Amino acid sequence: MRLHALALASLIAACPSWAAAQSPAPAAGGSTPATQVAPALTLDEAWRLAASANPTVRARQAQLAAAEGARTDAGAALYNNPQLTFENTRRSVPAVGAPTDRRSEWSAGVAQTFEVAGQRGHRLAASEAALAALRAEIDDAQRQLRAEVAQAFYRVLALQQRAAIDEEALKLFEGTAAAVQKRRSAGEDTKLDANVAAVEAERARNQLAQSREQLLEAQAELATKLQLDPAVPRSANGDLAAGASNSYTLEALLSSIEAQPRLRALAARQDSATSRLRLEESSRYPDVTVGLNVGREGPGDARERLTTLSVSVPLPLFKRNAAGIGQASSELSQVRIEREAAARDTRAQVYTLWTKLQSLQARVRRLQESVLPALADNQQLSIKSQRAGQIGLLELIVVNRQALDARRDLVEALADLQTARFALEAAAGWNP
Repeated sequence: MRLHALALASLIAACPSWAAAQSPAPAAGGSTPATQVAPALTLDEAWRLAASANPTVRARQAQLAAAEGARTDAGAALYNNPQLTFENTRRSVPAVGAPTDRRSEWSAGVAQTFEVAGQRGHRLAASEAALAALRAEIDDAQRQLRAEVAQAFYRVLALQQRAAIDEEALKLFEGTAAAVQKRRSAGEDTKLDANVAAVEAERARNQLAQSREQLLEAQAELATKLQLDPAVPRSANGDLAAGASNSYTLEALLSSIEAQPRLRALAARQDSATSRLRLEESSRYPDVTVGLNVGREGPGDARERLTTLSVSVPLPLFKRNAAGIGQASSELSQVRIEREAAARDTRAQVYTLWTKLQSLQARVRRLQESVLPALADNQQLSIKSQRAGQIGLLELIVVNRQALDARRDLVEALADLQTARFALEAAAGWNP
């Protein structure tokens, strides 16, 4: 009859504590270091912190003041301000046989330049489209940030569960190795059995150390995205399988692509570039400047009051704004090409991510419905067979190793599924 310790170790692997898997694993080295540990974060809390502190989003939002100011200037009734002039002349008129006649003459005037080719409408349309594009870009930055934070959050959550599984594995194989070593000392087991058990224990120890290292790295990455102190570990509190079964279809995702913030921003940029081109084309027509001047001239006993109306128009003979028109035309062509490429690439990305998501969901279902139940049965059967002396240590280790590897595979598949899900929803502009 084989060891009861091996049977007890198998029961530990057969009945995993998923509640323990949700809690963060201690730091590598066995004991928990004397460092400050912040409360666990939920996904909603992580989103809230990221939205209020992310520098990329805040930098985009800071550009709103400039865009709104340009929109205000473009909406002015007259784009050119009136020009006010005032002149005061001190005139000395010498006279033969008489003292010099000194007189003061003055004139004042106002001039206004008028645009005659509808430039105000084009300028206003361009500024409004640029403002709409900036707001769409802010929306896109916020959505991308939510996706990145969610992916980092679920990576931390998955690594916490992975570390918990590896900790269970270490306890299992260390207990097995210690029991086998005692039996070998008593002459009941071979050196091969002891070596196999010791190697499995060391592999489990290395695997746990690697998981904890990856967990610390993922926690630091999440803290950086949330603008928190990366030296203070922040664990994740949530369900790794949340939202694994999506409620949308591929057709619904494809129909929502046009509402994707990045494509909306590019469409607004194209409208703005079109209006700027029309503005540059209308600038070939000369502006008309109308001026009105009044003044007083002449000697004191014969003062004259002058009123002058002036109209000036520059002749567009040589400079026809070819540089401005060419620049605006180039910008319009570039943004049009960028929009078409982005729409095409987005559809391809949605197709690719949708296929990947479907594959991951099928993999998770197979693990949950077929693999894990079969391995649980194998563990129960192996315990009975071990008690009956029908299998040895190597077979028992193989069964336990398969069960632990299957749990790791499920955690990794769920983490990949969450990463693909948030990437797909961000790419399609899907609004849950």
